[in-house]
Amino acid sequence: MQGQQQQAYDRGITIFSPDGRLYQVEYAREAVKRGTPSVGVRTPEGVVLAADKRRRSKMIEPDSVEKLHKADDHIGIASAGHVADARKLIDVARREAQTNQLRYGEPITVETLAKTVTDFIQQYTQYGGARPFGVSLIIGGVTNGRPRLFECDPSGTPYEWRALSVGANRSDIRDHLEAEYEDDMTLEDGVDLALSALTVHDDEEMDPHGVDLATIDVESEEYVHLPPEETETHLARQDLLPTDEDEEDTEE
Repeated sequence: MQGQQQQAYDRGITIFSPDGRLYQVEYAREAVKRGTPSVGVRTPEGVVLAADKRRRSKMIEPDSVEKLHKADDHIGIASAGHVADARKLIDVARREAQTNQLRYGEPITVETLAKTVTDFIQQYTQYGGARPFGVSLIIGGVTNGRPRLFECDPSGTPYEWRALSVGANRSDIRDHLEAEYEDDMTLEDGVDLALSALTVHDDEEMDPHGVDLATIDVESEEYVHLPPEETETHLARQDLLPTDEDEEDTEE
């Protein structure tokens, strides 16, 4: 009898367990942990978004692996978890940004966009007939010269951070960010911190073609996606590029 009750709590998204838990939301969080990590860092000079986008096979076109997305001219989004769920939420964010521009004649703020997306996510934790989104988003950008960084998790709750990660090895990466983060970092320092945080997941070496990197600085308030050549420069400066032996092993 107890087992049947447990199954009812597992299957029903609208049913709280006796200890006040929604199991389907917790399972969605577990799905996020299976995704490759994404990192966000906020500095006084702007916001940095970085993501591990390694391919499962060499036959996959690199450009088809999307982890960072431009939501508006001044806002970027990084994701971890189910790719299809992420794309749905990215579309919601872009549509809301365009609607705000048309309706009010001004760009949407980062906080407003994050809360709008989480309101949409929350609906899928409250009504039957649908499952929660198995993805977490990092929404970062600049509003009126002020950098902002938010996390949107499967429960539909927005959290604001100075630096955070979503996806695999979140705890280890968070420990690294807490140890290395400084309030007065430059944007370049933020890029270095984001890349070094990703190496916690990747044995301290990364291929520039397997990393997505973007910045939004406070001066231009423009989302800029860095090309692999520039990413390679940042990795080389920290000695994070693969060695020749590692490249040979990868080819084998």
